[in-house]
Amino acid sequence: MQELLDLKRGVLEIISEEELKQKLIKSKQEGKPLRIKLGLDPTAPHVHLGFAVVLRKLRQFQDLGHEVYLIIGDFTARIGDPSGKSIMRPMLSEEEIKLNAQTYQEQFSKILDPLKTKVVFNSQWLSQLNLIDLINLTSKYTVAQILERDDFKKRYTSGQAIGMHEFLYPLLQGYDSVYLSSDVELGGMDQKFNILVGRELQRAYKQVPQAAIFMPILEGLDGVQKMSKSLGNYIGITESPKEIFGKIMSLPDEIMFKYFELCTNINLTEVEKMKKGFEEKILHPKEIKKRLAKEIITIYYNQDLAYDAEEEFERVFVKKEIPSNIPEISLAPSDIKNGKIWIVNLLILADLAESKRDARRLIAQGAVELNGEKINSPDLDLEVKDEMVLKVGSRNFAKIRVI
Repeated sequence: MQELLDLKRGVLEIISEEELKQKLIKSKQEGKPLRIKLGLDPTAPHVHLGFAVVLRKLRQFQDLGHEVYLIIGDFTARIGDPSGKSIMRPMLSEEEIKLNAQTYQEQFSKILDPLKTKVVFNSQWLSQLNLIDLINLTSKYTVAQILERDDFKKRYTSGQAIGMHEFLYPLLQGYDSVYLSSDVELGGMDQKFNILVGRELQRAYKQVPQAAIFMPILEGLDGVQKMSKSLGNYIGITESPKEIFGKIMSLPDEIMFKYFELCTNINLTEVEKMKKGFEEKILHPKEIKKRLAKEIITIYYNQDLAYDAEEEFERVFVKKEIPSNIPEISLAPSDIKNGKIWIVNLLILADLAESKRDARRLIAQGAVELNGEKINSPDLDLEVKDEMVLKVGSRNFAKIRVI
């Protein structure tokens, strides 16, 4: 079945594949679309390529004619998903939840078809549960089953606190599946326990259990840890094409083919040919990454901007020229003393350092240049000249203008 083969691309596990196949067949026979669910707690409002892996799989279902439901967990976020956590998580405020949810929705349209995406908030039904409803829900699952979860088990055996509200989290997330009568739920492997709870609760409520599709975790720019904004190893889908291109070119060679599989639409047979060419030293990794970068930028922007980003990369990193368009920072007379400015202050004013401490760190790392000359001392007072070019790292520039 070609639909199933296409949907299996990049998937780690399906529970169960036969169930999913039968659901797809029945959907086609009856002309009734499947309900595909992705649950999201709006706690991290920046969509990056790692998160886009799951969203892209949802888009595949949309293209096949199925209904996609994004469950914004504004109710469950007040508890906080304890998955993988060794301590109790603080609850989010209603204001934080609304702000994060709004940011998410603004970014979804870069991947999903907004006209075919139903965004719902689980407070719509979870807040309506009364005490009897909640007791009935908790009766469907045992404490022993909850403690099978690895993070709970570790915290329990080590004597660390587990709040009763945390036990409710997987049950409430699972109840989302019951309320929607979802046919398929997607998620990362870190959500496996919660998603399988949904299957069991659907059985308990006399529903056909959803199939579960688990996507792999995409490593970030370091090639080791999960892509995360907090770790600084991420590629955001709303970052500029030039920034995306530069970041992809910095990827470790060994991970670039995983990015092709999970982040692009390139046929896997072609990916295998590139991999063979790389292993046989016929294809240079730089050329492969340039192809990868252009494919990804074309998905989130367009082909013209992808080629512009490539040209800019060649200009700055190969030919060592100044970028064609860099931000200009104007210095006021109050910023300058006796015609000079402290390099640390200049970095902060140019938005190239977050603080004095950060500026000193960048200088100590040898990451700061002025007009092509490396700055070695954080104590330097620079003579101010119009159109000086400040550079931090390999991709951050600012042109200094004097008012």
